[in-house]
Amino acid sequence: MGTKLIRGAVIMTMNANNDIVKGDVLIEGNAIKAVGDIEAEIAEKADVVIEAEGKVLLPGFVQTHIHLCQTLFRGRADDLALIDWLRRKIWPLEAAHDEESVYYSAMLGLGELIRSGTTTILDMETVHHTDAAFRAIEQSGMRALSGKVMMDHGTEVPLPLQERTEDSLQQSVDLLERWHGAANGRIQYAFCPRFVVSCTEELLVGVRDLSEQYKVKVHTHASENKDEIALVEAERGMRNVVYLDHIGLAKPNLILAHSIWLNDEEKRIIRDRSVKVTHCPGSNLKLASGVAQVPELLREGIKVGIGADGAPCNNNLDMFQEMRLTAFMQKIKHGPTEMDARTVLRMATMGGAEVLGMEREIGSVEAGKLADLQLLDLEDFHVYPSYDADWFSRVVYAATRGDVDTVLIDGEIVMQGKIVRTIDRRTVLAESDSTLRRLLERIG
Repeated sequence: MGTKLIRGAVIMTMNANNDIVKGDVLIEGNAIKAVGDIEAEIAEKADVVIEAEGKVLLPGFVQTHIHLCQTLFRGRADDLALIDWLRRKIWPLEAAHDEESVYYSAMLGLGELIRSGTTTILDMETVHHTDAAFRAIEQSGMRALSGKVMMDHGTEVPLPLQERTEDSLQQSVDLLERWHGAANGRIQYAFCPRFVVSCTEELLVGVRDLSEQYKVKVHTHASENKDEIALVEAERGMRNVVYLDHIGLAKPNLILAHSIWLNDEEKRIIRDRSVKVTHCPGSNLKLASGVAQVPELLREGIKVGIGADGAPCNNNLDMFQEMRLTAFMQKIKHGPTEMDARTVLRMATMGGAEVLGMEREIGSVEAGKLADLQLLDLEDFHVYPSYDADWFSRVVYAATRGDVDTVLIDGEIVMQGKIVRTIDRRTVLAESDSTLRRLLERIG
């Protein structure tokens, strides 16, 4: 991998002090060796030099809730509430997936994520063909925690998505043993029971025990929608988070997507058990699920990251949009000073790293951390004037994904000059269309 030098950037470190410095970043192998002024004799020995004068260097975004398997369904499930969205559109489409369609759905999403500065994702796949998604992640260069979705219960679930409990658990373990730690540790496994509505207690207890045995994360949806909560209460006799705590799943390795409709008891459980939360504002608005209590959770010391969710409920995977929505939707409720740009950018970088338990490896531009970085070119009309600029405001409120010029993951240049190096764009676009056509014919 050699050494790389990024020279002359404005560096938004996102370290503990949110320091912003003008200087260089030296990368050795997959890690950051030094930040700031690099001695000339060391700089001259760099194998690769990236000229960054006039550009802004940031840690790559960390998206804490993504469904790569759904990218192919963009625009196919609009204007529906969550339960109808799942039963009428998403589950039938996921049931039609084959190995090739999962692969190209993942590649389509990964290309979009890299183009918009995301370098790490927490991804939830569908029931089958998860190896294909892992292959796409490996080839793209993305850093990811991912796992097959687990579903052994529920009504109106298409037959191909209905699992036997023991099969779901065993297939998850098989995938974990194949992929956890792959690609030099860039790929990790997470157990992904879909949500309580889709899972028996036997399955969830099995996930609890296996996640402890293998020391990996558990990722599930919870309290996204009022109808979902009513279904859980009717069947399990308690609310989502209370139930997860009752069966012993509410632990520091649990990451809950959405968590919009939490009562005081549930917020206390999340705080006391060090459960993590991922906020998906674009999805929550489009599905009209509600507005999560993000400022309140942050004030309680709860770790909260940001994710775009899946393309059918967003309809893109753009962290710049998610940051703006994270800020703006809370200001309507709490006032204009709530969720300032600095807070939101930390959620998109170090906050996401903390949710994944990777704050020592990623999330900031500091010596010793992995070289997961993005360079923004802010020399354009929509981000000027630059005189005496508030860099946090420029990035969160004005910049767009089109400003991302270069992306490095694990020390490798995966995009430069706005061209993704690890994914054949023409092939993926063409195959996405032909693959979707085949899925729709299969559904009839």
